[in-house]
Amino acid sequence: MNRKLEKLEQVIGYRFQDKSLLSHAMTHSSYANERHWEKARNNERLEFLGDAVLELVSSDFLYHKNNQMPEGEMTRTRASMVCEQALAYCAGEIRLGDYLLLGRGEEATGGRERSSVVSDAMEALIGAVYLDGGFASAKEFIHKFILNDLEDKQLFYDSKTILQEMVQGMGREALTYELLGEEGPEHNRVYETCAKIGSREIGRGQGRSKKAAEQMAAYRGILKLQEEGQKAPEA
Repeated sequence: MNRKLEKLEQVIGYRFQDKSLLSHAMTHSSYANERHWEKARNNERLEFLGDAVLELVSSDFLYHKNNQMPEGEMTRTRASMVCEQALAYCAGEIRLGDYLLLGRGEEATGGRERSSVVSDAMEALIGAVYLDGGFASAKEFIHKFILNDLEDKQLFYDSKTILQEMVQGMGREALTYELLGEEGPEHNRVYETCAKIGSREIGRGQGRSKKAAEQMAAYRGILKLQEEGQKAPEA
C-alpha cells in the first residue's frame, strides 16, 4: 500500500487488516476505466454497501438520540445528515479527495473537489471499514466522522433556510438561485448553481441535483456574509 493510503489510515484512526479494501474504496471509476480494469475494481460496489450501513447507523443514532422525535422528522433529519452535500462536507474535513485514484480527465476537471465524487468515496470507505472490521468498526467510524458535532454542522445542513433568514434580516434585495450549467450523462448529471442577493453573486455550489447544488451555494453564501460581518440567526 502506498504512503498516501497509509497516511489516510492515520487520519481516520483505523488500520486495515486487508489493505486492498482501502485501495479499492479510493479507486474512482475513471481511474479503473483508463486502465481497462473490470467494472468491479472501482469503488461503486463498496459505495452501495457503505450507503446501507450508513443509513442503519444514522437511523439507530436518531432513534436513541431523542425518544420523542416522530418518524417523519427522523426521516427528514436522516436525509439531511447523509445527503450528498453533507457527506461531501464530512469528506472535506478529512481531505478525502486527496487520497482518491482518479483518471486524468476527472483529475483535470476538479474531481478531487467535486461533491458527488468525494461523497461516493466516503460511502465506499464506510463499506470498506465494514468489510474489514465488522459493523462495530463501521459504526465507530460513522459516529466519529459523520455524526460528530451535529450542532456545528447544522449551519451546513440548514444552509438554505439560514441564508434566507440572514438576507431578510439585512433588508436588502431578494435571495435567488441561478442555474449556471449542467454536465455529464443523464444518470450522473452534475449541476452548478449560484446564490445571489439581487444581482450580486455570493456563493457557488455543485451537486447531483439542483437542490444539492443550491444547498452548497447557500452554505458558501453564508460563509461569505459572515466574513463581511453578518451573523447567522440563533437556532
